[in-house]
Amino acid sequence: MTYWLDLFTGETWKQFRDAGATVSGFRKSMEKYKKQPQPGDILICYLTGVMRWVGALEILGPSDDRSAIWKVDEFPFRFGVKRLVLLDPEVGIPMEHLEGRLDFYRGADDRGGFKGFLRMSPNHFRQAKDGELILELLRQAESNPVSRPVDPRKLSRRPRYLKVDIQKGQTTVSTSVTVPDPEPEPAAELPVPEGGTRHTEMQYQLLQLGIDLGLDVWVAKNDRTKTFKGVMLGKLPRMLNELPTQFNEATTRTVELIDVLWLRGHSIVAAFEVEATTSIYSGILRMSDLLALQPNLTIHLYLVAPDERRGKVEQEIRRPTFVHRDRPLPEMCGFLSFDKLVTTVEGVRKLGVTNALKPDFLQDLAEFFGDEPED
Repeated sequence: MTYWLDLFTGETWKQFRDAGATVSGFRKSMEKYKKQPQPGDILICYLTGVMRWVGALEILGPSDDRSAIWKVDEFPFRFGVKRLVLLDPEVGIPMEHLEGRLDFYRGADDRGGFKGFLRMSPNHFRQAKDGELILELLRQAESNPVSRPVDPRKLSRRPRYLKVDIQKGQTTVSTSVTVPDPEPEPAAELPVPEGGTRHTEMQYQLLQLGIDLGLDVWVAKNDRTKTFKGVMLGKLPRMLNELPTQFNEATTRTVELIDVLWLRGHSIVAAFEVEATTSIYSGILRMSDLLALQPNLTIHLYLVAPDERRGKVEQEIRRPTFVHRDRPLPEMCGFLSFDKLVTTVEGVRKLGVTNALKPDFLQDLAEFFGDEPED
């Protein structure tokens, strides 16, 4: 038996249940995957936004039902299903209760991205025991429900599906994409003496360095009100209030959440994702999304993290999904350690040569993992 992930929002879960909970559907693009759900397999239902497991369904087989079950999308790749467990969101199993118990959620580093497992459905559970565990917990929750409040804003969250045209060689391919929302702030990150957090400190250092190089700068849309040394990041000089308009909507929504950008005119010179305590994987995914949406874009990409997370960066960026592509991410995205970056920035400022440097000087400072690791 194979277990599969079935993603819902609060609205699509309600609409599915209101329609009788006999047909589950997915986007048409998922029909092309070689590995497909089969009769007898189990769909494990996850509620995005509120981050709770809410149901289990047995697959009966492909369905020709074309009734208007969902308002946001047709979800035409459909299966007839039999109810095993259906829960209200309030009594669903919070994802946070499963830390360390699932292959894709072994610890705090996996929060947010969950190793990419929750980015599409149907997505098969690589470890059947994960599906078995969640199914057992769902049955227990059905027998002995425990009600926990649900944020109504998260319950009503509706992800946007965007149509984009992507150039592949001489061919333009039209496809649908989604862009993840910003991740919640990590509760464990400690403040630094100057005020703010280490993440904010590194954003400030990168923004200030870009300004010193004579570039325009951008800070992630959700970080503009953060402060370091009493300075609000969004109020720094040369801070752009809007991004260049040459990108499609999906690219713009991805780019505006990248931690720091350096720009010259209408061109992005460099992009930086800062990973202090959040999942390394989430930053790499955002860089990967950018390259996938703009395959012809020439831009320097950097992942900035503490020295002690270097091994984690190398491990994650060498995943097959990032290596086996036209432009391998390990060759495109360099690693910059916090300490090395700060030391270098302080050094060039003391020498008074910052304005003589070109933005690509960081290419020599960064470490790239494009070569095969040594035995």
